[in-house]
Amino acid sequence: MSHKTLGLDAQLYQYLQQVSLREPDSLAQLRAETAQHPMARMQIAPEQGQFMALLVELIGARKTLEVGVFTGYSALAIALALPDDGCVVACDLDGEVTAIARRHWQQAGVAEKIQLHIAPALDTLDYLLATGQGSTFDFAFIDADKRNYPHYYEKALALLRPGGLMAIDNVLWSGRVADPAVQDHRTIAIREFNTQLHQDDRISLSLVPIADGLTLARKRG
Repeated sequence: MSHKTLGLDAQLYQYLQQVSLREPDSLAQLRAETAQHPMARMQIAPEQGQFMALLVELIGARKTLEVGVFTGYSALAIALALPDDGCVVACDLDGEVTAIARRHWQQAGVAEKIQLHIAPALDTLDYLLATGQGSTFDFAFIDADKRNYPHYYEKALALLRPGGLMAIDNVLWSGRVADPAVQDHRTIAIREFNTQLHQDDRISLSLVPIADGLTLARKRG
């Protein structure tokens, strides 16, 4: 018995995947291709994708938001969990890497559910707000440049409906956030962001130690 969160060594992590992970072939194929990409470390863990898909099912989400797409694994996991009339509004700057995403979304039969905006994410979020889409999203996932996390968070919070859920990735930052000797700009940004959310009474909060740390923030109201 343990009164604190377990660390996962390689053997325990393998066991977790064996008894928990139900990864569809479409996601497994995308993950395998992404593993060959020079920036493969940006890929979320498969158990994290499955966890977020479960959250989407639990809240009955239909309209979701994603900031940071990369090769499209998280968007695909969410799209597969959405009902037929569900929608993922996805934001990314990189048309080349998201071409991988588009191909796999098409092969999985969910491309019609995903609206990809190739533009600075803050511009897309501003556009969504300006076109009357505030308080209409059920779920949002943020996994993009860390220094803009506070800006993405504020705009995504405005886009979420009351009771909507936001998930924010990399908040444990490979443990560097807890090491006071680490003082680079991105680590400092994540530390400050984590503190900001801890003090924000507009949300119900839980930082879940899955993968590289996933903050869950439910919009109150």
